[in-house]
Amino acid sequence: MAAKLFGTDGIRGTANVEPMTAETALRVGMSAGKIFTRGGSRQTVVIGKDTRLSGYLIESALAAGFIGMGMDVVFVGPMPTPAVAMLTRSLRAELGVMISASHNPYQDNGIKLFGPDGYKISDEIEKKVECFVSSEMDADLVDSVHLGRAKRLEDAEGRYIEFVKSTFPKGLRLDGLKVVVDCGNGAAYKVAPKMLWELGADVIPLGIEPDGVNINKLCGTTDTRAMCELVCREGANIGIALDGDADRVLIADEAGLLLDGDQLMATIAESWNSAGRLNGGGIVATVMSNGALENHLNGLGLQMMRTQVGDRYVTEYMRANGFNVGGEQSGHIVLSDYTTTGDGLIAALEVLAVMVNAERPLSHVGRRFDPFPQIVENIQFDGVSPLEDGRVVDAVRAAEDLLKESGRILIRNSGTEPVVRIMAEGEDLDVLKDIVNEIVFAIKQTLKSVKA
Repeated sequence: MAAKLFGTDGIRGTANVEPMTAETALRVGMSAGKIFTRGGSRQTVVIGKDTRLSGYLIESALAAGFIGMGMDVVFVGPMPTPAVAMLTRSLRAELGVMISASHNPYQDNGIKLFGPDGYKISDEIEKKVECFVSSEMDADLVDSVHLGRAKRLEDAEGRYIEFVKSTFPKGLRLDGLKVVVDCGNGAAYKVAPKMLWELGADVIPLGIEPDGVNINKLCGTTDTRAMCELVCREGANIGIALDGDADRVLIADEAGLLLDGDQLMATIAESWNSAGRLNGGGIVATVMSNGALENHLNGLGLQMMRTQVGDRYVTEYMRANGFNVGGEQSGHIVLSDYTTTGDGLIAALEVLAVMVNAERPLSHVGRRFDPFPQIVENIQFDGVSPLEDGRVVDAVRAAEDLLKESGRILIRNSGTEPVVRIMAEGEDLDVLKDIVNEIVFAIKQTLKSVKA
């Protein structure tokens, strides 16, 4: 049986350790090449990456796999994930690949695959890739004369910048706005400041000196403290924080107070609804989104549909049911009028458009509801997840009995790293703290017994 490679957001792991080795990347390239190579004209694959040191290793191995299957490779270098999705469609490529572990530290890396329509590949295609990775493929290698070629797309940055700018309402500019943008030393370190400057903003950049090992380190969406402090120190109107591959965004108002993805979705949804352009009668979010967001939207006559965690599941529901606004509390915002995946820069521009049109500060237009108290804890583990242990099951059941209708508890394994994620939401913060502490204690006791 084929090994399980894909999680909720592609393949991910520690660089140079299975499955993120050159050998596996080579076989992933060969496998995807086998699936996406069709008869007739030569097919093209677009490969982008973030700024991790290991990107060179994975990029070269993937390219070798694709070339060996007869596909031409177009390198675009460090670029946001949504840029790779957009360029895949723009270049009419058969496949797009983003090499990134998103918000994870530099030691990790990952592979995300996009089909010719710019959407992440389906579960069925993922299973096919996994099957071929563990099979013999030498017979599928093309003859020497049919090997693919590789070239670099020199104007990739400019193409993406123009695409993002085209989503900003015509006639609007950012003149007079002071904008802090924290690129997390990641994929948007060039395009984000340049795009904002071209729209007229006074740009104060942060996290634009990647060295291969500082991506997401004390910066970006994983640590917004520096961004928030800089907003206050510089008297900026807004702070924008992006993660390593720029498909996620968190925003700070002029007081340096953070707005999460729930507040951003509410802001954009209300704006689009007022303009008569919100499709589906509401938005699509995940089980992690705050219940107060749902109540707020319901009060406006809008609905909020929930999916499991992962922007791909949000996107799939949006496509199947006609929604054009969706996302995650973590800052993945999918605006399907423009994009096929989360795009931090486009989401930020939508919020800026609300500010400019209203001529009011972000604290007035971007904070749409008071969230219910919510506690989130992450616990790392090695080997087997502790969630099936009786002690953990009992602790979760006791928490649910205590909360009843006054809140909810969500506990799950991360789809991108060996971490148990616990979320508790309710009316009483002290009760939530006690509940989470009991569950954390049960998990740690389970992990101790496994090591013993």
